[in-house]
Amino acid sequence: MGVFTYTMAELTSPVAPARLFNAFAIDNHNLLPKVVPEFIKSIEYVKGDSTTVGCIKKISFPEGAPFKYVKDRVDEIDTTNFFIKYTSIEGDVLRDTLECAVYEHKYEPSGTGTNYKMVAHYHTKGDNQVMTDEEIAMGKEHIKKIFKTVEEHLIANPQLYA
Repeated sequence: MGVFTYTMAELTSPVAPARLFNAFAIDNHNLLPKVVPEFIKSIEYVKGDSTTVGCIKKISFPEGAPFKYVKDRVDEIDTTNFFIKYTSIEGDVLRDTLECAVYEHKYEPSGTGTNYKMVAHYHTKGDNQVMTDEEIAMGKEHIKKIFKTVEEHLIANPQLYA
């Protein structure tokens, strides 16, 4: 088994880290299907809730997406330092080549806004190559689109997670 690590996003935002963290880590099951339905059909907790280490959520993707669903387990959550780490443990996103994928999201204060960083660790089965450069680039672009759409929504709705 190999592990391939990629920085999937390094973005800045004028939105405060607490608001972004709440939108993406704590209340994502309510917000993301409404704000980015072209990427997320639904998010449901099958074990625990969004603030519990060990909780498991099922993310379903819309019709026409390349994948149907993924189940993620929260491994670490730090609401004070705006950090979350979770592992994709089930779903067709893992294909036949991945044991799991571990994601780390950090929202750091920067002036009046946030520096956001997402790192992915893909754990392969055997000697499989995880993804092509094109697939990584497409993943980065989707992450950026989702982030910027949520950012715009938060800017337009300053009362959310204030």
